[in-house]
Amino acid sequence: MLLRIRVRLPDRPGSLGQVARTLGAAGADVVQMAVLERANGRALDDFTVSWPAGADAGRLRGGLGSVPGVDVVGVWPTAEPHGVFPDAAVIGQVAAVPERGAEILADAVPAILSADWAGLAETGPDGTAVLVHASVGGLEGAEPPALEPLRPRAFTAPDGAEYAICPMPGNGALVVSRAGAPPFHQTEVLRLEQLAGAAAAVLSAGLLRTP
Repeated sequence: MLLRIRVRLPDRPGSLGQVARTLGAAGADVVQMAVLERANGRALDDFTVSWPAGADAGRLRGGLGSVPGVDVVGVWPTAEPHGVFPDAAVIGQVAAVPERGAEILADAVPAILSADWAGLAETGPDGTAVLVHASVGGLEGAEPPALEPLRPRAFTAPDGAEYAICPMPGNGALVVSRAGAPPFHQTEVLRLEQLAGAAAAVLSAGLLRTP
């Protein structure tokens, strides 16, 4: 199984290697790492690791917590996106099957952003929204939390679930959710916005297959 681990650590030489060695000593195999932010001598990094199914992830928290200056922000399950460059692969799939382009995007986003599910929501004149399509884990026809203001952003719902949203053409929005995980970082919201923008541009530009 794959886990996403978000840690805050000192932004100095050797800190990253120490975290990687600690993960390895605990039995995790690092398959990906991303820097989310660097400021005031601290960095916020996401590690994707391969972890034995059923093993207690507490070993990871305990090991990382013993490293001076390292704070564990969150550990949660994730899935491996398809392709070496998943963002580009998704846009290619959107162009290949344009009649399902928006749904393909929503179905692919959870793996890309380590989320539980994603969906397409339509908003009405009164501001209420309903999911007209949901990926595995979501519930089509359900009402997501209030999406206003409808702009790229992240927020925490009253039930504690984390959300990221991005407007789609028309009165729609791309909604992404996860529970038991840290809030969506601004870089994740930006990635969602770029994916939605690229998909919309491909479809509106008529870059579709000819019969």
